[in-house]
Amino acid sequence: MRGGEKCVEALCELFPQATLFALVHVKGSVSATLEAMPIRTSFIQRLPFAGRNYRRYLPLFPSAVERFNLSEFDLVVSSSHAVAKGVRTPPHALHICYCYTPMRYIWGLYDDYFGKERAGLSTRGGMWLFRNYLRRWDVRTAENPHYLVAISENVRQRIKKIYNRNADVIYPPVDTSFFRLSTRDDGYYLIVSALVPYKRVDLAIRVFNKLREKLVIVGDGPELGRLKNLAGPTVELVGWQSDERVREYYAGCHALVFPGEEDFGIVPVEAMACGKPVIALARGGAVETVLNTPALKTGVLFEEQTEDALIAAVRRMKEETFHPEVLRSFALTFDCDVFKRRMRDYIGRRWLEFSTRIPQAKI
Repeated sequence: MRGGEKCVEALCELFPQATLFALVHVKGSVSATLEAMPIRTSFIQRLPFAGRNYRRYLPLFPSAVERFNLSEFDLVVSSSHAVAKGVRTPPHALHICYCYTPMRYIWGLYDDYFGKERAGLSTRGGMWLFRNYLRRWDVRTAENPHYLVAISENVRQRIKKIYNRNADVIYPPVDTSFFRLSTRDDGYYLIVSALVPYKRVDLAIRVFNKLREKLVIVGDGPELGRLKNLAGPTVELVGWQSDERVREYYAGCHALVFPGEEDFGIVPVEAMACGKPVIALARGGAVETVLNTPALKTGVLFEEQTEDALIAAVRRMKEETFHPEVLRSFALTFDCDVFKRRMRDYIGRRWLEFSTRIPQAKI
């Protein structure tokens, strides 16, 4: 249950009688709300080891999503960070894509996923063969949705650059009611992240090794072993934790550290919902939530993804004063109910426009 899945969960709460399509579904891996939905999966579900190693089937994703039969539906909302927007819809159906980003591992972050230090020879060779095909497919199928909704201004600009399409912006939901305001400070900095290359957790580990400051890292992923080898005595990797345990880590930290470039970044807003400030790279969605102005301070930004820049930001954080009540109040503007209201209103408005053009459409 990462950010994208939480967005899907909110959409399913908006449309509880909908059918959910997924390339792969590992039973029990997502929330009760999602597990309760009627779920249809692609042929990838039946391939060997698909539950654990689905990423290896990336070149098959376009074919898999295009084979979904959506002829019975009048409204399709695709939740897309890679291929979901490529579904084929009938002429009478309105297709709205909630887009997290154009496929990041074939565009700006290709080397972070498939560089020499990130992937084996066979994986690099396979992606070298398929990269141009995936890029062409990605751009071509960006025409499929009638409307594109970006999760941030950052992603809206990327959609315009890569797809040459306009998009509206609706920020993703954050379950702020789950988190509680905390004034406790147990003296550690915190990272909550999937342990994948582009998150740049390695950068934070090297910095906190040098500073000899305590850093707790919550999360799991393919980088776990490498990062454990990199960690010094003041850095603790605690692996995957329950939502309740993550909430406790937020409550006790001095500040959240967010060293990677994200399309939006739900984790910083979750930390703010607990009254905690954020140290973040000044790129991507973080510049829309991590603010440091006379009117509103929610954290500290660092401009370059380097050790020196992050060290300077940690030191600057110690000199700043943040007010937990202000941080939580700002986080509430991203609450789940706000997202659902905006999506409901947006879909309703677009449906009226679409049904006027397509008289046979019904809902």
